[in-house]
Amino acid sequence: LSESTHEVSGPFAEMRTEVGIWDAGIRMRVKFDYSVLEDEKEAYLKSEATNVPPPLRLKSMVICREALGQWPQNGKDSTNEADMLAGEALFGIPGAPGGLYDPPPVGSDDQAAQYMMLDLDGGASTLFPYVIDQNPEAYSGFGWVTSLDWTPATMRFQVDRKVQSGANLLGLRTLEVTEVQKADADKYRPKDGGADMRQ
Repeated sequence: LSESTHEVSGPFAEMRTEVGIWDAGIRMRVKFDYSVLEDEKEAYLKSEATNVPPPLRLKSMVICREALGQWPQNGKDSTNEADMLAGEALFGIPGAPGGLYDPPPVGSDDQAAQYMMLDLDGGASTLFPYVIDQNPEAYSGFGWVTSLDWTPATMRFQVDRKVQSGANLLGLRTLEVTEVQKADADKYRPKDGGADMRQ
């Protein structure tokens, strides 16, 4: 198994990835750290009978809230309106309004069962796989997606980081960004049931 920092072709023993949105001097990033369980790794390396690599499992997740030129504040004790708005955007009510603005396709029902969606403080939501199957035959090679939806000010943003499957897991398939004015978000919400953007 390869370390993801040195090789671009898997299978991998570990993988790190992140998605983030920056607007109006504040940023929210979500960082994911995946690894293979040690006993599954040892069994795979010892076995000559199987060429199916073990899955990557979510080991940790870190939510980074950042502000340009200052420590991010929750805004509750601030008398400055800009600091209060930034604090609300970073630490306010959890969850993007109505969930992800444009839910991406996540494959079959079996593959979809390997995803989680979490609401984050500051009006954000994230969708991510908690188990990534590295078998190139799994799910017809559909690939994986990590999404972040956040409305830091007057614009609502969603970023979808879509990657290949199997040995090409580090290969970025597409990076899709959706942005819509906060006031118009419900009016223009996609109703396609989760489709890839036109290329």
